[in-house]
Amino acid sequence: MHPTFGGVLFFPVTPFTQHGEADLAALARHVASGVDAGAGGVFVACGTGEFHALEPQEFAAIVRTAVEAVAGRVPVYAGAGGSVAQAKLFAKAAEEVGADGLLLLPPYLVEMPQEGLIAYTAEVASATDLPVIVYNRTNARYTEASAVTVAQIPNVVGFKDGTGDLDRVARIVRAVTDSLTPTGKPFLFFNGLPTAETTQQAYRAIGVPLYSSAAFAFAPDVALAFYDALESGNDALVEALLRDFFHPLVRLRDTVPGYAVSLVKVGVALGGIPAGPVRPPLIMPSADDVAELRTIIAAGRAALAGALTEAL
Repeated sequence: MHPTFGGVLFFPVTPFTQHGEADLAALARHVASGVDAGAGGVFVACGTGEFHALEPQEFAAIVRTAVEAVAGRVPVYAGAGGSVAQAKLFAKAAEEVGADGLLLLPPYLVEMPQEGLIAYTAEVASATDLPVIVYNRTNARYTEASAVTVAQIPNVVGFKDGTGDLDRVARIVRAVTDSLTPTGKPFLFFNGLPTAETTQQAYRAIGVPLYSSAAFAFAPDVALAFYDALESGNDALVEALLRDFFHPLVRLRDTVPGYAVSLVKVGVALGGIPAGPVRPPLIMPSADDVAELRTIIAAGRAALAGALTEAL
């Protein structure tokens, strides 16, 4: 029931053909290459994979394709979210095609009391035997009390933060950990901010060791080098990659809403796997922004090469 993750967590894009259909062959190549590169887990059809734009039949085909490409080498988690009825439908579909677990994305954008958020989480979790990681972001913002409550749900096994509210998250980590210690239930905490590498030093300090890496989808060598440098205490390389790659990437990402997805798609295509367009309401980057992304990727690899040369 409890997942085992190690290393960088890979959030693949969902490639589409120029006609807008899911390109399962390209997805299989994309997922397999990421696992071959050293991903510690695959989260398919989630935010980077445009979960918001998928319908149930293609979602099932996408998750099945990822499961087959991974072939049991690492855990495969799939997205579920939206309305409670839709979330349950996607959860069941993911289980049927062999996913190892679910990342529970926020419900449809409505205001809700904490009791409603707890009920939403409980109802979706009860629709499947799969382990569930809840995603704390946008309108699905848990308090210490509600996080403790959902952590008691047997198949809720993790908490992923996308708010960046380190004060609240630190208190949630402490409260959930303290509440579960007498039971012996293992529980995972994740940094789920876009380009999480830029904040992971701070998240590690409050007891959140795992993070999602969108950059891994198109620059796995840079993403893995950063992870290894962070784990080994190579502060010089961490700082170099932040300065030359991750911070410039964030600055470019923040220029247009939705670039957190579409820039990744372009990066995957630059790496040789056709990822196709994004679906509306997202838009593809301009030619100038694509050129800037090329420059950022090259700068990241140059920083990595420089560090390797100095180490010799």
